[in-house]
Amino acid sequence: MSSVLILSHEDVLKALPPERCADAMAEVLAAHARGEAQMPLRSMVPFEGAAGFMGLMPAWRGGEDPVFSLKALCVMPGNPARGLDSHQGTVTLFDGAIGAPRAILDASAVTAIRTAAVSAVATRTLARQDARVLAILGAGVQGKAHLDALVPVRPFDEVRVFAPNRSHAEETAGDRADAASSAQDAVRDADVVVLATSAREPVIRRDWLVPGAHVNAVGASIPSARELDTETVADSALYCDSRESLRNEAGEYLLALEEGAITGENHVRGELGEVLAGIVPGRRSDDELTVFRSLGLAVEDLAAAECAVAAARRMGIGTEVEL
Repeated sequence: MSSVLILSHEDVLKALPPERCADAMAEVLAAHARGEAQMPLRSMVPFEGAAGFMGLMPAWRGGEDPVFSLKALCVMPGNPARGLDSHQGTVTLFDGAIGAPRAILDASAVTAIRTAAVSAVATRTLARQDARVLAILGAGVQGKAHLDALVPVRPFDEVRVFAPNRSHAEETAGDRADAASSAQDAVRDADVVVLATSAREPVIRRDWLVPGAHVNAVGASIPSARELDTETVADSALYCDSRESLRNEAGEYLLALEEGAITGENHVRGELGEVLAGIVPGRRSDDELTVFRSLGLAVEDLAAAECAVAAARRMGIGTEVEL
């Protein structure tokens, strides 16, 4: 019989602050680049007539204390209209030596925090040191999480949030940011731009971006959707979390290939983990446009869950059950 720690949504929020999660993301992405953490491409499973689809994301990390993980997720596009996160599910950690389950965590909280934390790592790695204006497009779960995660990364003088529904933008912005009247106004003169939308077509244009801008593209993680226009993809130093994910899931990358604007993976400078591991270079000049295409990785869920479980045990939160 094994003991399993259950962490609710609120437990995860308490145990996984953005800056601690960002450190865990940097570590696991570098480990993945070195081959010390492994995962297959995630499986996205549609069912005819269903209101959403399922995603399965397994991973493994070796070392002295090996661990397996599995995120099982239902992605429900109608949930935001109900006031719910579109991502619902669990992340399970398994002992890497004997296979016994050790912890089960709310996947909605893990996904929100770790996705924004990875953007924070990309921003502190690729954005200019003198970046002072931050723009966030999207005021849903990820918009809010990115505001929490990115504000500490640089001493921003101005932060703007845009969403088609202005009241949503104002609610997310609170007293930490300004609600912009349009996407173009939000991005104007921005040094760091976050795209955390459910858009099917580009939400920004290349000519809106200033020299030296850094863009984190987080939404539109299926081949039929995109947040970036082809010109932005073509003009950028393009980084990704995973080349395999990029060529299978990133609509703007696939369309730029189809249109002949880029020449395959030669256009991809590297994975973020490769930059962190010193395998490929980061930003080369202050005028360079850098783009990080985030698609979400199972190894990120593994590391975020481990970080949350360790903190929860120290804090004495969560519920232990016997299986």
